[in-house]
Amino acid sequence: MSYQPHFTVDDVMVRAQPTPNPYAIKFVANHAFKASGKATITHPSELGDSKLVESLFQVPGVKQLYLHQNTLTVNHEGAMEFEALADQIEGVIKTRLPIHDPHFKFDDEVDEAKTNTPKDRSQLSEEMREIEEILDRTIRPGLQADGGDLEVLELKDNELKILYMGACGGCPSAMMGTLDAIQNILRHELGNDSLKVRPV
Repeated sequence: MSYQPHFTVDDVMVRAQPTPNPYAIKFVANHAFKASGKATITHPSELGDSKLVESLFQVPGVKQLYLHQNTLTVNHEGAMEFEALADQIEGVIKTRLPIHDPHFKFDDEVDEAKTNTPKDRSQLSEEMREIEEILDRTIRPGLQADGGDLEVLELKDNELKILYMGACGGCPSAMMGTLDAIQNILRHELGNDSLKVRPV
């Protein structure tokens, strides 16, 4: 059964916003790109028959898409001016969002790796649950406001490995100032001055 749109091209409103990453643009629409969870897509084949994703990857320079609720972050090569690239992508969104199914899911094994579906935190250690709660309260809201996010991968030997997503991936400030802020906040809140945070 194919997706039946509930709105038309004329109903789509979208605005482009710059992000701290010069190679990422955040788009906010009045309809969902991803109804639940988050998705990072690096190739159009990852989502099968999505005309939205297929058309976005046809825009020159588009490298990666990050979809979360009504937000789409497009990572690009930086070859085009912001306005020209934003105009092209807005055009694609306006024409393709009405036929895009925001309820898409990846296969089970890809779903965990690609969508950052919130883990069942009851299965985490007490320290990892505390880290997730601190990040939810202090760091993630700011990253998400800029079209990005982070996922905690593991804590081993006092080193916390994280994965930046969306606009945060490849962003110069994510590797410097943001990383320092994450590490300093966690050190302070956990009372652990030797904790190291490392992006992978």
